[in-house]
Amino acid sequence: MASSAGAMKTLVLAAAVVLQLLLLHGGIVTSAGGNFYQDVDITWGDGRGKILNNGQLLTLSMDRSSGSGFQSKAQYLYGRFDMQLKLVPGNSAGTVTTFYLSSQGSSHDEIDFEFLGNVSGEPYTVHTNVYTQGKGGREQQFRVWFDPTADFHAYSVLWNPAHIVFYVDGVPIREFRRRNDGAVPFPTSQPMRVYASVWDAEEWATQGGRVRTDWSKAPFVASYKGYAAAGCTAPDVASCARSNGAWMSQELDSAAQEQLRRAQAKYMIYNYCTDKYRFPQGPPPECSSPAN
Repeated sequence: MASSAGAMKTLVLAAAVVLQLLLLHGGIVTSAGGNFYQDVDITWGDGRGKILNNGQLLTLSMDRSSGSGFQSKAQYLYGRFDMQLKLVPGNSAGTVTTFYLSSQGSSHDEIDFEFLGNVSGEPYTVHTNVYTQGKGGREQQFRVWFDPTADFHAYSVLWNPAHIVFYVDGVPIREFRRRNDGAVPFPTSQPMRVYASVWDAEEWATQGGRVRTDWSKAPFVASYKGYAAAGCTAPDVASCARSNGAWMSQELDSAAQEQLRRAQAKYMIYNYCTDKYRFPQGPPPECSSPAN
């Protein structure tokens, strides 16, 4: 018994040393491996969220009574986050399906993918937004080059100290860069969880609220699979700032920058930076300011 206790004590001390080294030399880097039982908690919906196929598939549904949603067990400060989604098919008007990151509180940070439903035969709107210290209003919207209800497609967020990049099937569609003068806040200090949901937003989601939800088509079901998250889960900001994960220094090379330019030219349908009605005095500073 004494030798077993001694061995256990040695293992505990060794684990503590490894943990301390990780904190001192690059943070704690963890990865979620795509098993929803292990990686997320269904947090609302009273049974409308279901984990299937031994943890490989998660469905969220909405009816007149409620939508549903889940959140990651871990929270991250910087990382790369991937999810494959198949959106609500048919008449999805009034529905919003989401995949996003968020911290908590009135001054929260948030990185949004929202998918705004439409009547049958009309395209979805991919709605993106970035909140910093509680302030959003940085919407860019896109159509996609495929039917997002027919099969699963990959939606990804890269978040590091230099920029935030939104990807669809590996193609960058949006970049939000950190300003070099600090005049516009950038998410650097608040760990975020990954969230997803399906909820009713018929007052605004489809054609500005002109088309309402057809509840005879309920339940509305979206499907999620292939969740992958690689990020820093260290308990303090300084450790995560020293993280050595590949995502910490990832930039858009010239080919990716060209993909971004083409995607925005062809598929962007709204850009807050060019909305003169909202910003008659000129666009917000992050729209034109040089970045790091």
